[in-house]
Amino acid sequence: MKFRPLHDRVVVRRIESEEKTKGGIIIPDTAKEKPQEGEIVAVGPGARDESGKINPLDVKAGDRVLFGKWSGTEVKIDGQELLIMKESDIMGVVA
Repeated sequence: MKFRPLHDRVVVRRIESEEKTKGGIIIPDTAKEKPQEGEIVAVGPGARDESGKINPLDVKAGDRVLFGKWSGTEVKIDGQELLIMKESDIMGVVA
């Protein structure tokens, strides 16, 4: 990918959810909600504090994360639909 986020921003690829419920009912595309889980594709160098020092991010490329329903900005890069968001929009890392 030829994109590098700036400051404390990260690029996230959504992880698609199951198309069936546990009972075997198939959920149509129109009824699905967008997944709130994704994999980090790229991270910025970090945010600067008051003294100008760069604070590195707590997440790294490859981490699986949970984020808010309306977090980030949707973009299309190299034919992939991705999200660009601030690190503060991420709720946590899935172990």
